[in-house]
Amino acid sequence: MPKTTEDLKDFEQSLTQLEKIVTQMEGGELGLEESLDQFEKGIKLAKNCQDTLSSAKIRVEKLIEKNGLQQTISFDDHDED
Repeated sequence: MPKTTEDLKDFEQSLTQLEKIVTQMEGGELGLEESLDQFEKGIKLAKNCQDTLSSAKIRVEKLIEKNGLQQTISFDDHDED
């Protein structure tokens, strides 16, 4: 679970690297082998980011429960009015 400033920094760095890879690949200037290498790196970074976000979600749910709130609020059920 991301508990420290360092964990947050790692998440942000992974996200930044992933964005750079996407930009490179969308540019269409990479060869096939380099595209595959970048894709593989991107998959690993995306999984790392997703794992960090999942841990953060669990942590938020535990905090809500610990503080006696009767109902958890799903991240998916938000009003966009």
